[in-house]
Amino acid sequence: MNKIEFWKDGEYTYPLAFDFRPNLRPYLLDDGETHPCILVLPGGGYAVVVPPEGELVAKRFNELGYSCFVMTYTTNQLMREPVMDQAMKDLARAVRFVRKNASEYRIDPSKLYVCGFSAAGHVCGSLCDYWSEIEDTDPDYKDISCRPDAAILSYPVITSGEYAHQDSFRFLLGADIYDREDDDAKYLLDRYSLEKHVRPDNPPCFVWQTEEDNLVPVKNSYLYADALKEAGVKYEHKTFPHGFHGLSVPNDDWAQGRHGEPYTAEQSFALVKAIKEGLIEAPDDGADSLVDFLKPFPTDPNFHGFPDVCVWPEMADRFLKSLGE
Repeated sequence: MNKIEFWKDGEYTYPLAFDFRPNLRPYLLDDGETHPCILVLPGGGYAVVVPPEGELVAKRFNELGYSCFVMTYTTNQLMREPVMDQAMKDLARAVRFVRKNASEYRIDPSKLYVCGFSAAGHVCGSLCDYWSEIEDTDPDYKDISCRPDAAILSYPVITSGEYAHQDSFRFLLGADIYDREDDDAKYLLDRYSLEKHVRPDNPPCFVWQTEEDNLVPVKNSYLYADALKEAGVKYEHKTFPHGFHGLSVPNDDWAQGRHGEPYTAEQSFALVKAIKEGLIEAPDDGADSLVDFLKPFPTDPNFHGFPDVCVWPEMADRFLKSLGE
């Protein structure tokens, strides 16, 4: 599968990237027609980018008539260099890149959507809140909008307040952010608490989560949905009564660990390589621990996922189609 890098030489400067650059993997419909497009961003707490929320999601939306790209963006696995705006800027450039090349990919540039899971829901929500502030100095992209035409936020990290998934914010902003009370820390926590920054020109959003989410409190999705309603932004908010965090599309492939190639872990692989080459100090538990998240989790052959939650892509599809009505 072709890897598409959208940052040019010299543009991407995240200090601990080594030979990694954010990239896209295409899942394009090849029927000669022009299709809407979804950029799929797997989650991982701003520490990693996990495979289960990539290929499975792209292929499901292919079945619904969307061309897709799975995006791997900047994370901070060693918790030594905060991500700050970098992941949001990665996504902004990716949106501009796909719009610029829409005819080549047979994509409708006015139907370009983003779909983020967990912390990647925060990446997508950040772009929804701040799209008008993200300038691109490259002449090839500076006049192309980075505003998604809609967003799908799947069990998203939203708030830095009472219901925060604190580790996501530690990887995003720095390990000590919740222990500081200075003005800089307060500013950052406020800026990245996305429910506080929804505006009337935010893209429409489909937001979903399970009420039993065991990692990101379900209040996160309620807070963002309430903010969208208050701002007059078209949205749909769906919660399912049962299911834990990280369900992706919880079909049989997901339940049995058939998630596709682990290309979303490319930055983790680059860190392991850099440590083994002596370019950076290893974490206390060793270089190979950085890819432990790729180990298959034990599966019960009789477990077949969550069939009720599996309908969320169809719900999102109906929502996206309603935007043209």
